[in-house]
Amino acid sequence: MRKILISITAIMAILVLTSCSTNSSVDKKTLNVGILQIVPHGSLDAARKGFKEELNKEVKEHDKSLKINYNYQNAQGDQANLSSMSQQLVQKKDDLILGIATPAAQALAKKTNSTPIVVTAVTNLQSAGLVKDDKKPQTNVTGTKDLGPVDKQIKLLTTMTKSQKPIGVLYNSSEENSVLQVKMVKKYAKNHHLKLNIVSVTSTNDVASAVSGMAKKVSGIYLPTDNLMASSMKTIGKKAREAKLPVVTGSIEMAEDGGTATYGINYHDLGKQTAKMAYQILIEKKKPQDMPVETSHTLRLYINKTNAKAIGINPDKIMKP
Repeated sequence: MRKILISITAIMAILVLTSCSTNSSVDKKTLNVGILQIVPHGSLDAARKGFKEELNKEVKEHDKSLKINYNYQNAQGDQANLSSMSQQLVQKKDDLILGIATPAAQALAKKTNSTPIVVTAVTNLQSAGLVKDDKKPQTNVTGTKDLGPVDKQIKLLTTMTKSQKPIGVLYNSSEENSVLQVKMVKKYAKNHHLKLNIVSVTSTNDVASAVSGMAKKVSGIYLPTDNLMASSMKTIGKKAREAKLPVVTGSIEMAEDGGTATYGINYHDLGKQTAKMAYQILIEKKKPQDMPVETSHTLRLYINKTNAKAIGINPDKIMKP
């Protein structure tokens, strides 16, 4: 009889433990998602908002009782902040972390090779050392690229220039993504016999003087998807209007903040696209290692009509390249 009681007790204990184990996974009603952003500006903010909106929507449609807890960190452009914030996010053992822009993505990837990471607003994940290959990352990182159609953007700018002066290119030489895009600009210019006036800066304090220095030497200005340029768009827009120079930007948000026009990416949409990838990892249990890196599904022509008119260009005459 004693043996029977011991056996029954043991069986009940196993059932209780099994039930607790099962309930721990079933009863988890909160997903923890970390977010690390390099700097606040229109494009990156739009990507973050699009990501949260779409992930909230997708998760709610899957399970109305499931909540998402976001832990948002912004490094304010400081490398030391990136390192400490990425460490904090990794230590929290979130279910997934979003890295916005190349420096943030790289900082996170250095801190963990196990926590799933999705990234957005990164121009080239492979050259940034985040994945082995775009088609099969083979790391804990995947996401969306923000490389726009640089050739079409330069072509768009040439349709708005009114002189034979060189095309001006302004960028931050400290940003890998910008260096890559400038190489593409040079290649296009060589193939189409265009002259360039390329100026690099590494601080917002130098942007105004750089634009002023270019003003009489160029027929228009091209800005890649560059975090420093995006943060300085109001200054660039003001100087360009004074000099009557058209400005084509790498992103729509940059054109909204001070450019003339662009044919490019909408970062809000790119953030939503990234969220769909995050959903597959969080809910469908896919692995970043096996998920191909994606490019933007949508490109569109955007014209800042106010700025176009201010420099003497008829917005209705600006056509898709």
